[in-house]
Amino acid sequence: MQETKQKGILLAVEGLKPIALATTVRIQDGKPVTLDGPFAETKEQLAGYYILECQDLDEAIGWASKIPSSCKGVEGCIEIRPVSELPRRP
Repeated sequence: MQETKQKGILLAVEGLKPIALATTVRIQDGKPVTLDGPFAETKEQLAGYYILECQDLDEAIGWASKIPSSCKGVEGCIEIRPVSELPRRP
């Protein structure tokens, strides 16, 4: 009888810090423009996510400016949010 391994369902859990700590990066004329806060328009949607370990916001902005954000010819944006650490169970 052949053993089958059960595939995991939960791959990751990360809480995000409040939107007041968000920074948005958009590319305009080939250069990154940063704005405080989340500015996703209602026509925009989350298409995926990256979790990067950066030393500070400047490093995160540098990486965000390299991530392609356009889809079907429409420019999008990258929202940077710090990740909250979840309390460990005793």
